Amino acid sequence: MEILKRIAIAAALGAAVGFEREWSHKVAGLRTHSLTAIGAALFSLITIFLFEKYPSVNGVAGFDYHLIANVVVGIGFIGAGAIMRKGSRVIGATTASTLWLVAAVGLAVGLGFIYGALITTVVGYIVLIAFWQFEKRLVGKLPGARYDHSDEEEDK
Repeated sequence: MEILKRIAIAAALGAAVGFEREWSHKVAGLRTHSLTAIGAALFSLITIFLFEKYPSVNGVAGFDYHLIANVVVGIGFIGAGAIMRKGSRVIGATTASTLWLVAAVGLAVGLGFIYGALITTVVGYIVLIAFWQFEKRLVGKLPGARYDHSDEEEDK
């Protein structure tokens, strides 16, 4: 039951961030973010399982972080694929960041650090909503701003 609980929490937290991306009409939305968090949570659980079943890695007792480190690297590659250049603009960086965020959330849930995962999800969601509004309303109107947000609906 503990495994199901952790996977379900990871799915829900990933979906919470993915909902904002879906709402913003992004390619990586609800399902992508939820699946990323679920996968990361499972890798965490596998790491715990391996430690419990085989507590010695290369003759050294201790927790093996190789799977977790590889999740971080793998998500970096997926995120890189989400970033595209469109004329003089770069799009997809926020989506890449949210995928990285939900992978970390999934890892945290899988390892049982649910409180940290919840706080991270809430703060991440606030950043997505509030900071986008801030950028749209204020940053683009500042003198000397590097870009304007007149067509920002596409990149929200």
